[in-house]
Amino acid sequence: MGGSAAISLSLLCLGPERKVKCYNGYFVNGYVFHTEEYGHGRKTYNSGVCIKGSTSSEFEVDYYGRLEEVIELQYHSEQNRVFLFKCYWYDTTDRGIRVDPHYGLVEINSKARHRNVNDVFVFAKQCQQVYYTYTPSFRKDRSRVDWLSVLKTKPKGRVEVVQDENEDTSVIDEVFQASELVEPY
Repeated sequence: MGGSAAISLSLLCLGPERKVKCYNGYFVNGYVFHTEEYGHGRKTYNSGVCIKGSTSSEFEVDYYGRLEEVIELQYHSEQNRVFLFKCYWYDTTDRGIRVDPHYGLVEINSKARHRNVNDVFVFAKQCQQVYYTYTPSFRKDRSRVDWLSVLKTKPKGRVEVVQDENEDTSVIDEVFQASELVEPY
């Protein structure tokens, strides 16, 4: 093992420093996230979080929540730092989520909290951004007042290209970016 790798590993073994830094926002994966408190009263909503997960069965499940805190853990050197999101997670069982079979629109019960409240942290790199909005029919149907529609967003700076079936795909132009800026503000 190289000398610098051995030093980095020994610093990681010491665990994180006792002091942590907290931020109101964070830019990662092409998304700008803000804590719910920081974003309260603003015109844009950036605290909706979605992560892909799996359960004890073989099915993948999307977990939805709201960003409460952005935390930076430092591991005894400037290069060894980890950013975590502390989130309020919604229940993703049948009681807290439903999917429209025709349109695929996901709805979340805003009053149903995920039962495992001790599992609130995720790595910031795992997160995608979502927005929550009331469905237009909630005023007519009072049983839907606690349900929010989930809208997944596209990351900034990334464009989805749809190719024609007849188009030659043997030569694909790839976009190259030297490094992605991942910094709190």
